[in-house]
Amino acid sequence: MVKAQPSTAKNTPDTPHQLGDVVDQVAGWVDRLGWVWVTAQVIELRRRAASMQFLTLRDITAERSATVTCSTTVLDSAGPLAEGMTVLALITPTVWQKTSRLSFQCTDLRIAGEGRLLAAIEALKQKLRAEGLFDPIRKKSLPFLPSRIGLITGAGSAAERDVLTNITRRWPGADIEVRHSLVQGPQAAAEVMTTLADLDANPSIKVIIIARGGGSLEDLLPFSDEGLVRAVAAARTPVVSAIGHEPDNPLIDLAADVRASTPTKAAEIVVPDVLAERTHLDTAITRLRQLISSVLREEHSWLQMMRSRPALRDPLTNVRAHQEWLSIHQARLNRAIDQRIALESTELGHALRTMRAMSPKATLERGYAIIADTEGESITSAHEVTAGKKLLIHLHDGRIQVEVSNQKDDQ
Repeated sequence: MVKAQPSTAKNTPDTPHQLGDVVDQVAGWVDRLGWVWVTAQVIELRRRAASMQFLTLRDITAERSATVTCSTTVLDSAGPLAEGMTVLALITPTVWQKTSRLSFQCTDLRIAGEGRLLAAIEALKQKLRAEGLFDPIRKKSLPFLPSRIGLITGAGSAAERDVLTNITRRWPGADIEVRHSLVQGPQAAAEVMTTLADLDANPSIKVIIIARGGGSLEDLLPFSDEGLVRAVAAARTPVVSAIGHEPDNPLIDLAADVRASTPTKAAEIVVPDVLAERTHLDTAITRLRQLISSVLREEHSWLQMMRSRPALRDPLTNVRAHQEWLSIHQARLNRAIDQRIALESTELGHALRTMRAMSPKATLERGYAIIADTEGESITSAHEVTAGKKLLIHLHDGRIQVEVSNQKDDQ
């Protein structure tokens, strides 16, 4: 860049300077300023894929702004930068000779004030989130009505009064164990951790509230302490975080099992409203009675209908009907049996007569006889016997034993 020396010659319309010479002189003056640290607020941040990034910085007290360029490395090294943050920037002013435009190049950028704290808190948040300390699956459910409540808060604080007043109003019989602790300053986080450990070790404590009123970012900084956040996440007893007001969001809000926007809200979360519960109970009792009455009416109506049926008016009706049906079928069965016996008797008589007509006994009754030897063998021929042989003569009414005196052939 060419650096022109200022002219000492008198300047008139008749002896004008070249514009480029004037620009060169201004650029020389600006270059001689060198680098300078400034404090300003980031009002616009445009990240680009290129290595050169653009920021718009505004004076904190006056309506003045300037565009600043910096490398991606400088921007990233500043930490999680966002619009609205206050920064410290090491800038070098430059005048571009071609356009006469004044620009600033930033070679170092640091977050200042609350922005620095916010950046540190954001970095810790990302670290703990990556470890899973804020996962919803790790969070414990609060008991419907805890038998004993632990409260960690500042001594005589408005937060303590709000929690105690609202818990007592909502559930007068609530048992609360109050532990006072520092809630601001460099020792606050360690003291809250110690108190939390004592309450968590007590099995009678069913829920723990950590409460503090609102304040600046620095005032609430102990509740973003890494050790305290880890202690809250590791507590066996469910923990309710009630720090500051609705916009405040220290890191223990993310690690706690439940986050309350205010100490008053914590009381509403931890215990039910006795008046509301009584109303719900009365409503449930009324509905139950209505349901029971409805069921009884339906059952009574069904019973009356059943009682009006003939079978229930006279239980023997069906018995008599079946008895009559049984008598009819019994009579039919008896008649069928008699008819069958008569038929079988007739057929049997016919068979007997036929058998008798064909039997030897019938022949014997007509005067015939059967002759057999003493062994029972029938004698059918005179040649089968000899004189002296004993025979048996079978008649229709008995047997006669005879002895053959002689044998005579009719031939």
